[in-house]
Amino acid sequence: MPFLDKLQLWADERPHDTAVVVGSSRLNWGGLRDAATQRLRATTATTILAEPNSLSFVESYAAAVAGERRCAVLDSLWPQPMIDDVRDRIGGPAGEAGGELADGDPASTFLIGLTSGTTSVPKAFTRSRQSWQASFDASIEFFGLTPQDRTLAPGPLSASLNLYALSECLYAGAAFHTLESFDVGEAHAAISHDGITRLVLAPTMLRLLSERGLAGGVDASGINSIICAGSKLDARTLEAARRWAPHAAIFEYYGASELSFVSGTRLAAGEPLDAGGTGIGKPFPGVELKILDDSGAELADGEHGNISVRSGMVSNGYLWGDDGQALRCFDGWYTVGDQGYLDHGVLHILGRRSDMIITSGKNVYPHEVELALASVPGISAAVAAGAVDDIRGQKVVAGVLPAYGAVTATQLRTGLDGLLARDKRPLQYFALSELPMTDRGKVSRKVFLDWIKNHDPRAKPLA
Repeated sequence: MPFLDKLQLWADERPHDTAVVVGSSRLNWGGLRDAATQRLRATTATTILAEPNSLSFVESYAAAVAGERRCAVLDSLWPQPMIDDVRDRIGGPAGEAGGELADGDPASTFLIGLTSGTTSVPKAFTRSRQSWQASFDASIEFFGLTPQDRTLAPGPLSASLNLYALSECLYAGAAFHTLESFDVGEAHAAISHDGITRLVLAPTMLRLLSERGLAGGVDASGINSIICAGSKLDARTLEAARRWAPHAAIFEYYGASELSFVSGTRLAAGEPLDAGGTGIGKPFPGVELKILDDSGAELADGEHGNISVRSGMVSNGYLWGDDGQALRCFDGWYTVGDQGYLDHGVLHILGRRSDMIITSGKNVYPHEVELALASVPGISAAVAAGAVDDIRGQKVVAGVLPAYGAVTATQLRTGLDGLLARDKRPLQYFALSELPMTDRGKVSRKVFLDWIKNHDPRAKPLA
C-alpha cells in the first residue's frame, strides 16, 4: 500500500464515477488509472514533483509511487535554486521506467516529506507505505469518510494536509475536489454545484468561506463534516462555520509531519467549543500517548513535558537535517518536541519548547496566550512573543487583529480575566493591521518582533 491497489479496485468496479476534480477539469476512476499507467513509461525510481494543482499533478503523483518508487512533493513557489538543491540532495539511482500501477513492499519508502522552508533547504524525512495505510485506516474511521463523500480541499497539494486528503480519498474510493489555486468564489461554486459533503482546510480558509458564504447566501447545508488542522479553531471561525454549515460535524486534530495523527476531537452540529482552551482531544485511533520528560520518564496528569506517541504511523526519520532534537525516540516513544500535558485523557498543547518565553523565571508558551486573546470579544486573531527585557530577561508582548472597530489595552487586560494567569499576561499590546506572516503563509512571531523593533506601522502600540 498506500493506495494504488485500491485505485485499481475502484477503476474496475466504478470506472465512470468521478475520482478527482481540479477546478473545471475532472477524471473518473478508469481515466485516472489509464493516465497514471501511461505516465509509468517515463517515471523512474525517484520523482521530484513541484507543480501547481492540476490533473497532471495527480496523474504524476500516482505514477510516482507505483511499485517501490518514491516521490518528493515540493512547493512550486519555492525558488528554483532551493528546488534544485533538494533534487541534488535526494539523488539516488534513476531506475527503470515502466512496470505496473500497483503498490510495492509495505515496508518500502514511497514519500520524501519536506518540512516548511523559507530561505534555507528544509529537513527531509521519509515515510513507508505501511505507515500511510495505518494512517488511512485510522483517519477513515475517525472522520467517518465513505465512498459517497465528495471532499473539497481547496489548498495547494504540496501541503501535507491536502496531499494526505487526496491520498486518503483515493484509498477510500471517495471523490476528491480541489482548485487550481485558492479562490473563495471558486470554492463556493464547487460546494454549490458539485455537491461537496466534506471540507478539509485550515481555520483561516474556513473563516473566509463561512463569513463570505453567509454574506453571499451560499448554501452549505449539504456539508456534513469539516476537518480543520494547522492551528486551533477560534470562537469567531466556529460561530461562522456553525451558521453557514449547520449540519456539519467539525473535527480538529493535532499531528506532526513526522508523527502523523496524534489526537483529535469531534464537535457534533451545535456542540460548543472551548475556544480559549488548549485541549485538542483524545488520542487518535491506533495511537498511544504519553507525556515524557527529557530523560524519557513518564509524567503525571497535569505535568508539562514532551508530547510522545507510539503508533504505526510514525515516519522513518530524516534523510538530512536531523539535529538530534527534531524527532527523538524514548524506548519506542517518539516526540518532535511539542510541549503539552494530559488531563483525564485529553491532550493539551502548549507549543514548541523553542517558542517558550522565560520571563522572571516563569515559563510562558505563546500558544496559550494567543488562544486566550483570540477568545476575547472583538478580537479576530492574536500573536504573542518574548521581547528582550533588561529586568525580566524576556517580557510577553502581544499583537491583536481586531474583528471590528478599535480596541484598547484596558479592554484586553479585562478580557483576559479568568482566561489567563496574571504572570502569563502580556505587558505590552499592539494593534495589528494584518497578521505577521512568513512567505509560506504561516503566522510568524519573529516577523512580529521585527515589526516592533523597526516601528512598523502594521503594529501600533496600544495605550
